[in-house]
Amino acid sequence: MSRFLFFNRSNTIHSEPTQKSYHPQSQQTLDRSSSLSRFYGSVQSAKTSIRGKMVKKLCTLFESSSKKTAELESQSESKACWDSCATTTTPFRLSGTEERIVVYLTSLRGVRRTFEDCNAVRMILKGFRVWVDERDVSMDIAYREELQRALGERHVALPQVFVRGKYVGGAEVIKHLFESGELAKIILEGLPHLRPGFVCEHCGDARFVPCENCRGSRKVFDEDEGCLKRCLECNENGLLRCPYCCS
Repeated sequence: MSRFLFFNRSNTIHSEPTQKSYHPQSQQTLDRSSSLSRFYGSVQSAKTSIRGKMVKKLCTLFESSSKKTAELESQSESKACWDSCATTTTPFRLSGTEERIVVYLTSLRGVRRTFEDCNAVRMILKGFRVWVDERDVSMDIAYREELQRALGERHVALPQVFVRGKYVGGAEVIKHLFESGELAKIILEGLPHLRPGFVCEHCGDARFVPCENCRGSRKVFDEDEGCLKRCLECNENGLLRCPYCCS
C-alpha cells in the first residue's frame, strides 16, 4: 500500500506545472534600461548626422572656394595672354589682316575634341555678328603652312584666332575671354557688323567655290601638247576662295 502511495506522490509532484516567479520591479528596470539605451542611441545618431552635415558643408565651402580661385586664375591667365599678345613686340602677327578676324580651323571630324573646339569658337565669334575670315586647313593645305609660319611651330593645335593681325589664342583662351566679357571689348572695337542671318549667296559660308577653269577636277587639257595637265589656279581639292565674301 505504501509503495503505491509513493508512486502516486511522485507522479503528482512531477506532473504539477512549474510556476514562474514574476517580479514587476525587475521588469520595470529592464524596460528603463532599454529606454535609456534607445535614447542614447538616438542621441549618438543625431550627433553623427550633425557632424556629417557639418563636414559636408565645410567640404562644399572649400570646393566652391577652390573652384572660384581656379576660375579667377584662368581668367587672369587669359587676360594676361591677351595683354601680352596685344603688344607691338609680339612675334605672333598675321600680316594683311589688320581689319578683320581670322580663325584657323578644320571641318573634318577626325579628332572629336578638335572638331568640337573649332565649332565652339566658330559659334562664339559668329554670335558677335561680325565678319570672320574662316580658314579651313582641311580645305586648303596652304592655310596650315601659313599658320605654321605665323606661329613658328611645326605642330599647331586648332583652332587659332587672330584679331586685327594680333594672335589671341586657341579654344580655351577664347572661351575664358568670352565668359569674362573681355572678348566683346576686343572684337567690337571698329569692326563692321553684319545684318542678322547674313549668309553668302555664292558659297553658303563655306568660303570656297569650285574652280571655274577646271570645274573642280584639278586637270585641264593642254591643246599644244595634247594631254591633261594640273590646273594651276585651284588648290589640291579643286577649290578657290570665294571672291565675294573672302576678298
